[in-house]
Amino acid sequence: MHHYPAFLSLPPSGRGWYYNLFTLMPLKTLFLNPPSFENYDGGASSRWPATREIESYWYPVWLAYPAGMLAGSRLLDASPHHVSAQETIDLTRDYEFFVLFTSTPGFKGDCALAARMKETNPRLKICFVGPHVTTLTEQSLRDGPAIDFVVRREFDYATVEFANGKPLDEILGVSYLKDDRVHHNPDRPDVADLDALPDAVDVYKRDLDVRRYSVPFLLYPFLSFYTTRGCPAQCTFCLWPQLLSGHPWRKRSTDRVAAEMAKVKEYWPDLKEVFFDDDTFNIQKARTVELCSKLKPLKMIWSSTSRVTTDYETLRAQKEAGCRLLIVGYESGNAQILKNIKKGATVERARDFTRDTKKLGLVVHGDFIIGLPGETRETIEQTIKFAKELDVETIQVSLAHAYPGTELYDFAKKNGFIVNEQAMVDEGGHQLAQIEYPGLPREEALDAVHRFYDEYYFRPKAIFRIVRKAVFNTDERKRLYRDAKSFMKLRAQRLKYVATRRRESAAPPAVPAAGAAQSAGD
Repeated sequence: MHHYPAFLSLPPSGRGWYYNLFTLMPLKTLFLNPPSFENYDGGASSRWPATREIESYWYPVWLAYPAGMLAGSRLLDASPHHVSAQETIDLTRDYEFFVLFTSTPGFKGDCALAARMKETNPRLKICFVGPHVTTLTEQSLRDGPAIDFVVRREFDYATVEFANGKPLDEILGVSYLKDDRVHHNPDRPDVADLDALPDAVDVYKRDLDVRRYSVPFLLYPFLSFYTTRGCPAQCTFCLWPQLLSGHPWRKRSTDRVAAEMAKVKEYWPDLKEVFFDDDTFNIQKARTVELCSKLKPLKMIWSSTSRVTTDYETLRAQKEAGCRLLIVGYESGNAQILKNIKKGATVERARDFTRDTKKLGLVVHGDFIIGLPGETRETIEQTIKFAKELDVETIQVSLAHAYPGTELYDFAKKNGFIVNEQAMVDEGGHQLAQIEYPGLPREEALDAVHRFYDEYYFRPKAIFRIVRKAVFNTDERKRLYRDAKSFMKLRAQRLKYVATRRRESAAPPAVPAAGAAQSAGD
């Protein structure tokens, strides 16, 4: 695949150093967040892979780090850049190595894409990464014959080592199929020195268009990257710490984070916001306060994740350093459900935290989940009431999905609560109800999602906030209009699905024709 015109123009006696140079060149590598469903945000930094109620795309942060370590590589985020499957396939003619971040909902389609790539370029080496192949390693290799190998958990150095020529059987964290037997190399330790990794924003500048990324509750345009990896919290449903980043909490130095922020300011002077997409950005008070002291002189607007256990002093340090918004996982308004999912937080603490954010003028985007262990009709109503009481700026309501490898999956599987394992999303990539508890049919859980949104946003307080944005900000008005259209379209689809499920559940069983009930052995 490489071209060596200068090398070929030399006499044989002068080719030696050229040979050494080019044998050290890495494989020409494409890192891909693949095309899938329309408006699908499903891989390299999406903790809930799905097509959103409102079109949203997160940056493929995980893929940016190895892409930044390999000369001649490219990071392609297909969906937000509207690169089709066929265009992606055509691109691989020019590459020798291909790394795809897959997800459980998108895995089947990703395998089909990889097979067509292999047909187009038989010499192409294909690696899949992500939580799905970490958990279902052997099944993934057998279901995807075009896959040459997978990397379990963090994949930064494993993919770079392969591209640089290291034999596959010597690379930690790799699994591959040989002679119809799956070989698992020893696990790779978590990346300990995050400062040794490149800056994600350098790769964004090289390969991505920041104006392609939009999330409704973040200022546009924005970008995001990580300042830490891992999460010591034990939430049973959370995909990332259990299957990719791990529970050990590792941090970049505050100097490195501040330097990367300064680059952002230089590269994109018109950027409105930076989002720190860490699992738990502010979990350590001393580090957060130290980082804030170094961000404050930059006078930049930024936002971050947060747990409700964060104290007032830490939140104040963030606000004074330019923090605008916090994404907060409230999950449920029921105390027992919070215990069931090992949230490590209480309803009372969530109230105090929210009161603190309002006092400081910090905006909150609250995340809630319908269908966690212990959910009933009563607890759903309790959570909706709780959300309205908190009255944060914006919310996201998700269905509980039991991703393979999570503690929630093991619990739901063991108790027979998973009724829709093979169809986590519909043909458009939207979430489908996957878990069903006694007394709570799955169509009711799905219906509760749109009812939650309706009850929350069709209140005078919430309507006033939306109207205020639309009146005083022209750009925001356009985005609100577009987002409202998308949301109402999906709402109609969801209502239709719920109605269909209810009709199917209410329909009497069909009477078999004569002889139809005979067993196969009769």
